[in-house]
Amino acid sequence: MPSSRRHSSTRIALPDYRWAHYDDATLLNLRFSSLRLRLRNSLAWPDVERLYAELERRGFVFRPHVWLSTEWFSPDGVPGFAIPFYLAHPRLRQLERNMMGDVEGGNRKWRLRIMRHETGHAIDNAYRLRRRADWRRVFGRASAPYPDDYSPRPSSRRHVLHLGHWYAQSHPTEDFAETFAVWMQARARWQRDYEDWPVLRKLEFVDELMGEVALQPPRQRKRSVVEPLAAVDQTLGEHYELKKARYGGTERRYDKWMSRVFVPRARRPRAIAASRFVREIEPQLRRLLERRARLHPYFVDHAIRTVRQRARQLDLVLRGSRREAKRPVVRLHERIVLDVLQRNRENYAL
Repeated sequence: MPSSRRHSSTRIALPDYRWAHYDDATLLNLRFSSLRLRLRNSLAWPDVERLYAELERRGFVFRPHVWLSTEWFSPDGVPGFAIPFYLAHPRLRQLERNMMGDVEGGNRKWRLRIMRHETGHAIDNAYRLRRRADWRRVFGRASAPYPDDYSPRPSSRRHVLHLGHWYAQSHPTEDFAETFAVWMQARARWQRDYEDWPVLRKLEFVDELMGEVALQPPRQRKRSVVEPLAAVDQTLGEHYELKKARYGGTERRYDKWMSRVFVPRARRPRAIAASRFVREIEPQLRRLLERRARLHPYFVDHAIRTVRQRARQLDLVLRGSRREAKRPVVRLHERIVLDVLQRNRENYAL
């Protein structure tokens, strides 16, 4: 298999899709099946190859099968996972951003984090790990019902910090998938990052378990493909209508704070979009917040993503110049991080 260096530089010659030139309204009237997307000639394929290279370096004989669908998911019992359609083409990424305010997996680092998580589910299914007594002792019962909502404990050190919203705390299978994704990093790194955390025992368990199964052929080899894009007759417009309803519970508790830093576009039509400004200063913002508050970068990620997504949804812009906005924007993010910690102060104990 080619090296990861070659994978990371792979260039995909995208087909010349007619719909790539459509405006949003016309594009939303199309059915998924009419997009005629193929994973191997999409922008997502180099990342799949890079994931396979990572598994090879880890000594796995197993490779999850991957397909395009409407969302990220790994079905129960299936040793593979789906990648959302919008990651296949730049025009579809732009539509996703226009409709939802953000693109989940919109950059390579974020994309690979999600793919490692979904690979954890696929490996669980491939080797039927959740049926093992030692797996249940460490992570709990996979048969536990998925909650419609959950209240994370941001200060708990019994779960890894990987995807947003403290997702490892939502369910035992997500706890395993998140722990596996962190384990995919270099051993020295996760040992350092989680030194003295109770969750280190979970990582050490996964390390031992993966050493046991890596060279074994998977017990579940069925390459089922659930809801492939070519079989979805729904229109993109119908999809987004349902998606907005499902994720309508966006964090609104900070709207008042944000209104003191930004203003609606109607008041300053030519001003810089707040979401764009936050994205521009994100590296500096991270350095400032992590240094001042001495917080895990995960908390900073949460605050930045919350502000950026809500600012786009409300179509907020800067009150003044970039220079004038920087300090209030930093303070806004500091307040959000502090609020998250204060609302969970009863859960600070390990």
